[in-house]
Amino acid sequence: MSRSTPRDGAPGGEPGAGRGARGGGRGIQPRDGAPGGEPGAGRGARGGGRGIQPRGGDDPVTERFHLPGRFGPPLTGPFRAQRSDPPPRDPDDTLRAELRDAVPLPRLTLWIGVLVSAVLFGYGAWQRRWIADDGLIVLRTVRNLLAGNGPVFNVGERVEVNTSAAWTYVVWFFTWISGEQIEYVVLTVTMVLTILTLPLAMLGTARLYKGGGDWSRLRRGLLLLPAGGFVYMALPPARDFATSGLEQSLTLFWIAGMWWLAVAWSQHDPDEVTVRARRTGWAVTLGLAFVAGLSWLVRPDMTLIAAMVLLVMVVAPIGAVRRVAIVVVAGVLPLGYQIFRMGYYGLPVPNTAIAKDANGSKWGQGFIYLFNLIDPYALWLPVVLLVLVAPVVLFIVAGARAGRVPEQATRHRRTRRGGSRGRGGVAGLRARLRSPGVMVALFVVGGLLEGAYWLRQGGDFMAGRVLLAPLFLLLLPVLVLPLRLPAAQADRAGGRLTGAARLAGGSAGAAAVVLVWALVIGWAVYASTFRGLPDGTYIGRSGIVDERAFYSLQTGHAHPDTAEDYLDYPRMQSLQQILAATPRGGVYMPSWDYDWWYLDPMPYPLEKGMVDRQTVFFLNLGMTSMNTDLSVRIWDQVGLAWPMATHTARLVDGRIGHDKDQYPDWAIAEAKSFPKHPLLPWMVDPDWVNQARVALQCPAIVQLRQSYSAPSRGTCSSATSSCRSRR
Repeated sequence: MSRSTPRDGAPGGEPGAGRGARGGGRGIQPRDGAPGGEPGAGRGARGGGRGIQPRGGDDPVTERFHLPGRFGPPLTGPFRAQRSDPPPRDPDDTLRAELRDAVPLPRLTLWIGVLVSAVLFGYGAWQRRWIADDGLIVLRTVRNLLAGNGPVFNVGERVEVNTSAAWTYVVWFFTWISGEQIEYVVLTVTMVLTILTLPLAMLGTARLYKGGGDWSRLRRGLLLLPAGGFVYMALPPARDFATSGLEQSLTLFWIAGMWWLAVAWSQHDPDEVTVRARRTGWAVTLGLAFVAGLSWLVRPDMTLIAAMVLLVMVVAPIGAVRRVAIVVVAGVLPLGYQIFRMGYYGLPVPNTAIAKDANGSKWGQGFIYLFNLIDPYALWLPVVLLVLVAPVVLFIVAGARAGRVPEQATRHRRTRRGGSRGRGGVAGLRARLRSPGVMVALFVVGGLLEGAYWLRQGGDFMAGRVLLAPLFLLLLPVLVLPLRLPAAQADRAGGRLTGAARLAGGSAGAAAVVLVWALVIGWAVYASTFRGLPDGTYIGRSGIVDERAFYSLQTGHAHPDTAEDYLDYPRMQSLQQILAATPRGGVYMPSWDYDWWYLDPMPYPLEKGMVDRQTVFFLNLGMTSMNTDLSVRIWDQVGLAWPMATHTARLVDGRIGHDKDQYPDWAIAEAKSFPKHPLLPWMVDPDWVNQARVALQCPAIVQLRQSYSAPSRGTCSSATSSCRSRR
């Protein structure tokens, strides 16, 4: 070790005389008056000015030195002992640091946002609670399940009229175990799912930003602000269909659960060796596979996004055992139900998929439906703002990750994974599949594809309903926005960002996030109080209507949430009266007057094999079926519950969702009611009825009818061809 230059006249050859303590400028005085050349006189303690005492007379250059107790463990080597004290800390800075440690801002702000979002969405859904007529269709199936008639709409006809098999059995299960009225069970379940959906999805997004389940990876000076959730819940259709009795709440809850699991799976290290980590990895992997596999039962169109997630899981380098486990867990329940569906109903898809022509194409109507959701609320504004701020968010998160910038994080992962991410070719590509970025891309692309599917399909007649799930998928990555406080911008990690990245990750990025967040909140307040369709009773050329406002006005109930409320809908009271007055049955058809119905009675005496049965031919299946006995058969001309209408051609210019229209003479022919005047209603031609009776003997139609009405032990077929009779 070279000698230091003499200071303040100290002899150059004397150890300890050459350096003063940092910040003090004074020479180091030997302890207890020891001369400069004696051991202990060589260096002063940091900030203390005291010489360092050697242990037991050993050489101070080579032996371990003991520093004052506040410096922690002893240091080794002569150069370690030469470091001096840092400058004293400002008491205000110390207090702020202690408060920051006591109140972790990322976690605190996230949970405040989660709580606020859950309360606001729950309150908004409750204020607009109702059960739609289509929602009551599901409840009729549940009634038959509880009565032991099977999962059918009409007793003796195996027709799956509900798009979501999972929703049907969820409602049935909770009704069965609670014994409560079905409508109240539905309202309870939908409200619970609605309140839980946004928190679960926001936790998944927050996990995406914090880099895993450990909060220590985020610096303290970070706020996690709710954003995308406010965009979704501000839309009146989102709050309308939070209840409604349809599967919307279950679908969104399923999306939120899959999002959280997908982010957790992408962040888990498959090379972890601890028992706890391996168990966590298995639980997340199998949980994600199971939830993704439920897509076919939740809503068949959701299989698109779930299939992409499962494909990434299987292709990623996870090992053969886990790959087989994913396939088994994801496929066992939907495959089992599909076998049941094809054997019991005689169809590979729900009957509604055929009735509404799921493979059809009405692009023009689809774009009308899209702008019907965007234009009234200026929905484009928050979407554009959140898209523009997304790159800024990436740099903010990069600077907030415990001092680690993206390049350093990548090197860390390469080291941790044994260099797997550094491989090129197919192996390197497969290794990169298990990353949060890939999962974000999958859900965003899935949302775009779901939206494109519904545009091609032509949308729906209920304003906004079928585009809510695609919108929710697109908003998932920005449900939470990270904001770094200005005091945290000058930390060491932020200083490593350069150029545009440093600008976005610094005060400029924070200002951009604050501006976007404020505009999003302002838009949400505006949209939440605006009526997109001002008149619920008006159905224009587009065929799109505010369904909740329509039924509220037609029934006179602000919240038509039970089947009994729909008795005040036009024609329902008169239907109750005529059914009670004509127990021998026949076919009941609505008249132009709301106060009475046409009736074509059953012939007497009854022919062999005929039974007295009441058959109502009416469009509104839900309110009709829930206010009649299960023995009453309900058929509709658009084919949701009546296969004779299901397999008709789609009307080119028909109202969306109602663009099939089977004639009442087919209902009279199949029900075998009286085919002649004067008992036959005046607007039905007896020749039409006779032609329909002849057509019903066509082998293809006989096979079709047997597929849903023959005893279940008989032959089931999915024949979809039809015979046409000339009129």
